[in-house]
Parts: sequence; structure tokens; C-alpha cells
Amino acid sequence: MKYTLARLGLFGLAALVMLSIPLDVSVLLKLMIAVIVSAVAAFFLLRGLREEASVQAVGMAQKRADNKERLRAALNGDDDGGESATKSD
Repeated sequence: MKYTLARLGLFGLAALVMLSIPLDVSVLLKLMIAVIVSAVAAFFLLRGLREEASVQAVGMAQKRADNKERLRAALNGDDDGGESATKSD
């Protein structure tokens, strides 16, 4: 969420700067330039936030995969964690 808000803030700042420059080009072109400028700036300035968001996303995906595997095991009747195979020995 922080990364997304930071990206939007960078775009807003770039758009404000581009719209305040007195050039004889359309507003749409100025906004497209602001998108490009903010993307390049975000690549360099928001590296830490991007990596943090990536780590968080990977953690959430792993948690979902673990929960899905536990649910599958429970539905298959293996909800004892695989200890039934060692108990019969």
C-alpha cells in the first residue's frame, strides 16, 4: 500500500511540474511525459519500498500455499501431519 501511494505521489508531483511548464503542447502529452518521468523516478527512488512490497507479497503467497496444502491434507484425511505412517511402524 505504501509503495502504491508513493508511486501515485510521484506521478502527482511530475504531473504538477509538467502542467506548470508553459509549453505549447497538449495536456495529454504533458501527462504522458509525467507518467514516464514518474516511472523512471520510482525505479530509482522507491527501490526500498518496492523490495519490501515484493518480500511481503512472496510471504503472503507462501502462507496461502501452506494453508491450501493443509486444507488438501485435511480433506484427504491426512490432517495428523503425516504421523499416521510412523505410528503404524
